[in-house]
Amino acid sequence: MLYAVICNDKKDHLHVRLDIRPKHLDYLKSLGKTLKFAGPFLDDNEKPNGTLIVVEAKSLQEAEGYAQNDPYAKAGLFSDMKIRRWRWSVNNPEEA
Repeated sequence: MLYAVICNDKKDHLHVRLDIRPKHLDYLKSLGKTLKFAGPFLDDNEKPNGTLIVVEAKSLQEAEGYAQNDPYAKAGLFSDMKIRRWRWSVNNPEEA
């Protein structure tokens, strides 16, 4: 099952995001095929202010583990995090 991890950054924490970004990217790359896609949400000034990650996991608890082990989460970047089951219905490259 796919899970969408939807996070919003704490206000005035762009410096945390920028400092931790290399570790965050290394972590995402380490997930291999578990990670389906990821990227930042942007504010009106094109500055990142949140994160969307979609992972494949056997359970919500497994998806939560991936999310909680993200260096951004460990650094306290996020003001909130939601994890929701998600179905890739359109333009899924695995169904091409």
